[in-house]
Amino acid sequence: MDSFIEELWADNPPRSALTTLQTYIYHARKILVSEALADPGEKILITRSPGYLIDLTGHRLDTREFEELVKAGRRAADQGSLEAAARTLGDALDMWCGPALANISTGRVLAGHRTYLEELRVRAVERRIETLKLLGNERDLIPELRALVQQYPLNEWFHAQLIESLNSCGRRAEALKAYRELWRSLADELGIEPSPEVQRLHYEVLNPVVRSGRAA
Repeated sequence: MDSFIEELWADNPPRSALTTLQTYIYHARKILVSEALADPGEKILITRSPGYLIDLTGHRLDTREFEELVKAGRRAADQGSLEAAARTLGDALDMWCGPALANISTGRVLAGHRTYLEELRVRAVERRIETLKLLGNERDLIPELRALVQQYPLNEWFHAQLIESLNSCGRRAEALKAYRELWRSLADELGIEPSPEVQRLHYEVLNPVVRSGRAA
């Protein structure tokens, strides 16, 4: 009950909060049936003290499937099964068709869950990129990395992967341009410079002899 009330009204619940919530639950149960998400008489949204329980036995939940696929992909990567890891993580990411809970006005409770899902999505993208690079698919990743740095302009990890991939594919000038674009974004938005790790990568692009380990 407390979670529902916090989600709906935050710190200002009306006096009729419990009664109103019971009305919402009544209508939610009818919607589950009318949308063919539950059979008539089937109990999915169950009253159970001190609140309610959603019983998904025999049903599928996309967020749970996504979490399980991410876990399976991580396990495969940790075990050295790189192709299986890349494929499984790709399947997890293919489930997304936009931001999490994009069509829902969220309160504090769901906003936290939405943030969790978005962060898990970003980590799945990162792990998949790491895996594909180990498989030697660096050149093929460049279009995806270019899209990612546009979508996440302040994510230095994505920028670093793009810079490194461009440099490794002999596109040194583009790698330097990608670094400048990151530097400009961070300076304009936050007044900071790229992290030491990204700056070292920039130095390696500028000094290919150092990167290759050969003496000057």
